Amino acid sequence: MTAGKPASRIAVVIPCYNVASSIEDVVANIPADIWRVYCVNDCSKDHTAAATAKLAKSDPRVVAVSREENGGVGAAFLEGMTRALADGADIIVKVDGDGQMNGAFVPDFAKPILDGEADYVKGNRFFDIEHVLQMPRLRLVGNAGLSFFSKLSTGYWHLFDPANGYVAIHSEVARLIPVDKLHSGYFFESDMLFRLSILRAKVIELPLETVYGDEISHLSAWKCLVTFPFLHLRNFIKRFFYNYLLRNFSIGSIALPMGIVMILFGATYGLIEWVHSIASDEPATAGTVMLSALPVLVGIQLILSFLGQDIASIPDQPVHQRIVHKKTIVTPGRQRGTK
Repeated sequence: MTAGKPASRIAVVIPCYNVASSIEDVVANIPADIWRVYCVNDCSKDHTAAATAKLAKSDPRVVAVSREENGGVGAAFLEGMTRALADGADIIVKVDGDGQMNGAFVPDFAKPILDGEADYVKGNRFFDIEHVLQMPRLRLVGNAGLSFFSKLSTGYWHLFDPANGYVAIHSEVARLIPVDKLHSGYFFESDMLFRLSILRAKVIELPLETVYGDEISHLSAWKCLVTFPFLHLRNFIKRFFYNYLLRNFSIGSIALPMGIVMILFGATYGLIEWVHSIASDEPATAGTVMLSALPVLVGIQLILSFLGQDIASIPDQPVHQRIVHKKTIVTPGRQRGTK
């Protein structure tokens, strides 16, 4: 660290729901030089409130926050993040309170942001194949499917563990996130990635070892299967409108809608002609088949072209550096203009 430069204030936000038995160990694993730890009790039904209040008395870093109503892991983190920003945090790291995440990794997650290499850092549980094989099979299958939907809705095609909750974000980027529009439940992590993609923030992943013990998951697999694909589709439509129509216009802006139209036309025309062929007991002509198949094939090629451009457009430059640089230029300029 450069002499005379103040240490970066790294804040840890821990959403807490029924974690009275694990929260003390989670906080104990967080390195002592971390600036502040916000334990946000999301109306737990056990003794979490008492446990976090006890920690706040014994550890000067800990700030106990209690929500008035249960809002979900996203709402709890956002409340803690808002408090951390108001207190002047430079980097905010989210760690779950159930003991699955090792708080000792907090500096590792903050480092790429401190080094100017990223705006947002996520954990990835799938780097080590041995640890992957130890994961519950349902989580493996579910993550594979949700990962593809997340890639499509966010444009971060290089990420594979979108639901991982071990994340770190630069304060300047966090201030640009519309917190009132973020999903408050377990879709929060994917929704955050969508908002970051709108900002063109750079996101990277770090290997992460997760411990699965006797903790009870509050995430319903059936609810994810039913609701998450539709939420991803909604975000994809928004992202396409923002990044391909409103803020920019490229070949991808034309390829995707044209591809969808051609596939729908070819499939609809082919279905109509197939029904007509069955009803009349007459085989379709070669021209009819081609008129149905060709638009579908061309439409698929157009969609693949869009996906190729989308994958090539993954943000690779941190935006927080531009924000900080702009502030350092604007502020002296204003000072020079004052009398």
